[in-house]
Amino acid sequence: MKTILITGGAGFIGSHVVRLFVTKYPEYTIVNLDKLTYAGNLENLRDVEGKPNYIFEKVDIVDAKEVDQLFNKYALDGIIHLAAESHVDRSIESPLEFIMTNVVGTVNLLNAAKDKWKNDFADKVFYHVSTDEVYGSLGETGFFTEATAYDPQSPYSASKASSDHFVRAYHNTYDLPIVISNCSNNYGSYQFPEKLIPLFINNIKNNKSLPVYGKGDYTRDWLFVEDHAAAIDEIYHKGKKGDTYNIGGFNEWKNIDLIKLLCSVMDRKLNREEGTSEKLITYVKDRPGHDKRYAIDASKINEELGWKPSLQFETGLEKTVDWYLSNDEWLKHVTSGEYLSYYKKQYEPA
Repeated sequence: MKTILITGGAGFIGSHVVRLFVTKYPEYTIVNLDKLTYAGNLENLRDVEGKPNYIFEKVDIVDAKEVDQLFNKYALDGIIHLAAESHVDRSIESPLEFIMTNVVGTVNLLNAAKDKWKNDFADKVFYHVSTDEVYGSLGETGFFTEATAYDPQSPYSASKASSDHFVRAYHNTYDLPIVISNCSNNYGSYQFPEKLIPLFINNIKNNKSLPVYGKGDYTRDWLFVEDHAAAIDEIYHKGKKGDTYNIGGFNEWKNIDLIKLLCSVMDRKLNREEGTSEKLITYVKDRPGHDKRYAIDASKINEELGWKPSLQFETGLEKTVDWYLSNDEWLKHVTSGEYLSYYKKQYEPA
């Protein structure tokens, strides 16, 4: 019998983690905390919202008073902290939002956990979910490991790096039982269509241009979101306190190669002539501070916890495309903003 708080649980990755924990651990009580910004969508969790072990709380982690009230309301055994502003382009336009949510919000959670648990840390876990972008950029060779020095290049990655440091500091200073994971680019169902794959699926479907930064030669390691949720499950239950685990998909792709593969898959799924969607590719001015290459060495989590990705990128991409094409209503609600009314209908009845 555990009560676990999952922050950002209505978001893309968070909703997959909530779904996994609610269904896999019916003896747990799962409290989903989300502010419900543009990327938080309760429609992502329609299939589990009626479960007896699921609770939703609309809370802004930047508000320390709200966070404290939540910790007083529930006897929490653990926290899986995913709530974050995460879009690099938005961070360039509005860095202060990222500092407030990703840094101040994280510290508010750390303070609440420290004060509520009052040094009785037995069987408690504060799990902070982070990104590989804190490590900066790689050259043509090499991989990020848990020992790689931090070198963030954007306001987003700088805010996540700062939050990582605070989490470690609370472990070192107060003995707070923490674990951290840094993951590569996620893809899969329920991802807000500002990110590359769902954005381009939607644009191809509607014959809109596919904007590619620079020459499209930036390289990313792609991780299927359900594999990430499974890794979070392993780390939460078995991870060594105070440790960091890198989670990668072992799937490096240059952006332009990924986009051309996606175009080919979409042409086949939409019964279009091969090469039709590639004509939508448009090269645009590069964004500032763009990291050249990310690649993760995930051998530690494999060797210590036995986790590895369940599928290769081509298979995961097919599944992802099929999901978006089969969930047109969800995509319409997201792109129109209609999804924002779902909370009011479900949680604020007239």
